[in-house]
Amino acid sequence: MGWQAAVVGALGVAQYKQQSTIGKFNESVSERNAKVAEAEAAQIEKKTEFDIARFNNSYEKLKGSVEVNLAKSGVVSGQGTAYRIATANAREKYMQENIMRYNSKVAQSKKIEEANFARITGAMNRQQAKLAQLQTVASTSTSILNMSNFGTKTSTNTYTGFGKSGYGRNPEDMM
Repeated sequence: MGWQAAVVGALGVAQYKQQSTIGKFNESVSERNAKVAEAEAAQIEKKTEFDIARFNNSYEKLKGSVEVNLAKSGVVSGQGTAYRIATANAREKYMQENIMRYNSKVAQSKKIEEANFARITGAMNRQQAKLAQLQTVASTSTSILNMSNFGTKTSTNTYTGFGKSGYGRNPEDMM
């Protein structure tokens, strides 16, 4: 094996290592993206709880203000119109909380799905790098084998004279 084959082999090894490094790097980037998406999902949940608490404070203020206004009007609290208003407001509060929780769960699910997709992408990147490594090994091996003429017959075109000018024939046939 000549120096050219050694150079090709060294380049093949360097490319093989580089492909491994690239594959691992791309996989780690995807894993980081997945962790970021999961953290965002947790933040969405915390924000929803905060928003609901703030909404409940606003609701309690509204409820108090309605009761004060009804009392100023001379309406008896807990009966008739005052009761219907309080019931409608409580129903609206319940519905708004459920909508906020639902929207939060949808957003969280999207982030979790984004994280899963990032992990799948990372695994695919790693597998592509491994495939590229196999192609590098095959290509480098083929190049080295071609340089060393491995597996090819070399023919020597030496002239033996057999079958020419009567050499090697029965002398009686020549007459």
